[in-house]
Amino acid sequence: MSEDHKKQLEQQLWNIANTLRGKMNADEFRDYILGFIFYKYLSERMEIYANTILTEGGDAFLFSEIDENTQDGQEYIEAIKEEALGKLGYFLKPAELFSAISKRGNHNEDEKESDAVAEDTSETYNTKDNFILEDLQKILNNIQNSTMGTDSEEDFEDLFEDMDLNSTKLGKSPEARNEIIAKVLAHLDKIDFKLENTELDVLGDAYEYLIGKFASGAGKKAGEFYTPQEVSMVLAKLVTTGKTKLKSVYDPTCGSGSLLLRVAKEVEEVNNFYGQELNRTTYNLARMNMILHGVHYRKFDIKQEDTLEHPQHLEHRFEAIVANPPFSAKWSANKLFMSDDRFSQYGKLAPSSKADFAFVQHMVHHLAENGQMAVVLPHGALFRGSAEAHIRKYLIEEKNFLDAVIGLPANIFYGTSIPTCILVFKKCRENPNDILFIDASSHFEKVKTQNMLSEANIDKIVSTYRARKTEDKYSYVAPLSEVVENDYNLNIPRYVDTFEEEEQIDIDVVATEIQILDADLQERETLIASFCQELNIKTPF
Repeated sequence: MSEDHKKQLEQQLWNIANTLRGKMNADEFRDYILGFIFYKYLSERMEIYANTILTEGGDAFLFSEIDENTQDGQEYIEAIKEEALGKLGYFLKPAELFSAISKRGNHNEDEKESDAVAEDTSETYNTKDNFILEDLQKILNNIQNSTMGTDSEEDFEDLFEDMDLNSTKLGKSPEARNEIIAKVLAHLDKIDFKLENTELDVLGDAYEYLIGKFASGAGKKAGEFYTPQEVSMVLAKLVTTGKTKLKSVYDPTCGSGSLLLRVAKEVEEVNNFYGQELNRTTYNLARMNMILHGVHYRKFDIKQEDTLEHPQHLEHRFEAIVANPPFSAKWSANKLFMSDDRFSQYGKLAPSSKADFAFVQHMVHHLAENGQMAVVLPHGALFRGSAEAHIRKYLIEEKNFLDAVIGLPANIFYGTSIPTCILVFKKCRENPNDILFIDASSHFEKVKTQNMLSEANIDKIVSTYRARKTEDKYSYVAPLSEVVENDYNLNIPRYVDTFEEEEQIDIDVVATEIQILDADLQERETLIASFCQELNIKTPF
């Protein structure tokens, strides 16, 4: 039943998203529709929590029925606000609930009087007609303002800044913008998120589905905020091998936060989530994603900054680390980093034109002694020379942290078709005398123009890693001595032979076939020549 509801919810939300689709490109209307869904989620959580407080207090009315104009109403609101800020991290008044603003935006002339909301002592909301743009902007601002001075302030700061309700992309006139927004709110208001059932995360799954749908239409920009779910699943299963609970999980290039949340699905519990993201819009999306998946604001710490240039969690060490950094990104490679603890011991910095190993060094620095990390890199990182070869050698020879190298199929990431790989690192390796190589590059399913890892493909990668076995043309447990012989070149074909011998050709049989064909050709030429002679025309040969 929950699976059916999830699929139904996904389709409903995607249909509503398409209401805005004709007015702007994918990454723009993504910010609006996901923002409105998040606002509805916050509103419904607020309403459920407030009604629980009222019920436990013996009150016979609902939160939405509180009259904000009375002294009693104000006292109720202040008491609930204090509780909500501690528990939820934010607060909404009855007049600010999603259902209330949606009704105001969609009521007809006959309903104006009954649907109007009275003036609040601190805010005046439009009750004259169904123009709600100004009211909605106030409400979104007030959600953030309600957290000021509290522990959750940073988690809600500027969370809705990408939702410009006055953008002409929504409509040329205020009236046109109001109409489309009211329409979207009305459609969303009809959907039951079933938040009362805390055992289900259908909304969280539907939110992930939407993010994935937007990524599939965003081209190269998709890589900034989304790792394909199948790849996320592989990374998550790798770093949770042998674990049922995690003290912490970290993603230094966390995008929308989907990879962090995927790790949480592989274990019973994650105590704390940490992440850093450069893009401001994506950073906002990550925080929304965390909250919407029921991660308490005290359990996640997402920062917005350049991870390599301005790291925000240097004092922390993490039990699980996952990342899909931007492939071969540029970075400063400033010589000052040679005194940075993340890079100093290696003796060389990753080249400024390719930050792949800078991300690896950063992640290794943050890895706890009992931790596991998995990072996606372009294939070139396995064999490129110069400083990168030096860093590879140090990680293997001096540190011996590299546990496995896994080759993935080409064309499985949005916006790029290059082949990629996963490097798995552990500080306390159970098998310190070898490195596992897996070549999964030809194990995929073709879906339209994209390659995808099937459930069977994923299971094969993960089970091979966990069993640490050699399989003909798929995997090989390479002794460290062999890696040394290859001068620390990790190119997978050096270790996993996938060469398929072609069927032997019998030259005598081929020669006989050619003789038969030649005789047949001569016979046909003779026949054609006779026809040409009868017709008194020149023969073509």
